[in-house]
This record gives sequence, structure tokens and C-alpha cells, in this order.
Amino acid sequence: MSERIERLLKGLQGGRVSMKTALAGLKHFPYYDIGFAKIDSHRALRRGFPEVIFGKGKTPEQIISIAKKMAGHGGTILITRSDRKVFLRLKKIFPRVKFEKSSGAIYLQKTQPAMKKGTVLIITAGTADLPVAEEARVTLELMGNKVETLYDVGVAGIHRLLDKKVLIELANVLIVIAGMEGALASVVSGLVSKPVIAVPTSVGYGASFGGIAALLAMMNSCSPGVAVVNIDNGFGAGYLASLINS
Repeated sequence: MSERIERLLKGLQGGRVSMKTALAGLKHFPYYDIGFAKIDSHRALRRGFPEVIFGKGKTPEQIISIAKKMAGHGGTILITRSDRKVFLRLKKIFPRVKFEKSSGAIYLQKTQPAMKKGTVLIITAGTADLPVAEEARVTLELMGNKVETLYDVGVAGIHRLLDKKVLIELANVLIVIAGMEGALASVVSGLVSKPVIAVPTSVGYGASFGGIAALLAMMNSCSPGVAVVNIDNGFGAGYLASLINS
């Protein structure tokens, strides 16, 4: 039960809140309908993390309206695939809001989550995969995970990966992000006994088909223990890794 509804029910029982006021508050259970969006106000109760705002395709006004309504529930606000213009407008309303430039993630964390014990390691094949990796990192940290990163260790120079074998083996969950032919996920999975979440990226030349080549390669991995999320889906990978790390 959300704190807001719990307060309403206690106020109703104690005579401090009228029936009319209590009903007005409870009618928004379990979502707010603001016309262009229906905000799932109880997502955190069901899933352990609030609804996330996907910024791409939404106007700044829509994003701001949704964020302001969600802020009334406290906790965390995460907006993915947005930009600096939206960030600067939100900062006037929420001074503590932060912006991760490479991924376009905007986030506000009012309370610190309980930290999970295990470490999640994010590995990328190349520097061009960093926007997806940083989206995963922000998601993981907001969900209370300790995160380590190992960037630019693709199979074209596999000695860079093998040199960090101790770090790889210590991780509880690994996120492997790669474009081109997407081979890195299979290689990493072959080195560890922990779950690997593979993220294909749209990085690559024409025959990579915007990440489809990497997606198919990762889905056809001969190494067991590899789960695959959608192309460029750093948020989905971070969310899944956090659930496993729990």
C-alpha cells in the first residue's frame, strides 16, 4: 500500500479526513489519467521500481507533466532517451535532478534505495556502445546496485578482456554490450559461471542491419546462461540485472 493511501485511510479512521476527501484520493488508485498518459502510480508496489518515462517521441511538455505528477509519490523519477533541453526545464522545477549526457537519461532520486550485496559488471565491446552502457549503469544505481564497468574490450583485441579476468569473475551478474557481429557476449559467458545479459547495439556498418546481426548472434550463442534484451535496450538490461542481483 502506498504511503499516500495509507495516510488517507488512517485519516479517515481517525476522523481527520472526510469521506469525500478520502474518496477523491482513492479514485486515483492504481493510476492517474492525465489525458495523454495514464501514469501507473503503483508500479513500485508491484515491481519494486516506479514507472519509467520513455522520453523519445514525447514533447517536453508531456514529459514535464508526467514527471510532476509522479513526483507527488516520492521515490525515484527516471526519464530515458531525452535531452539537455528537457533537463534544463526540469531543473527549474526539481533542482536536484541529474542528467547523463551520453545516454540522455534524466533522473531524480529523493531517497537512497537499500543497497544489494552483489556487483553488476557492465562490459562493452567498443566506445561507441557507451550510450547504451550508461543507460544501464544509471538504471542499476537507481535500483540500489553496486556497479563496475569495463569498457572497450571487444574481441578484436581480446587480450584487453582477458587481462581483467579477476574483475569479471567477481561479478554477480554481467551485462555485455556489443554491436557489429555481437560475439563478445558468447566469449564472456564462456569465461564465467554467472548469468550474462547480452545487449546488441545498433553500432556497425551496413550488414549489421542496425543491430539485427548482433541480436541474432547473441540469441544463437552456443554458451549457456546468456539472456538477450532488445537492440540498444540498456534500461531493460539494467532492470533485469537488478532483479537477478536481488
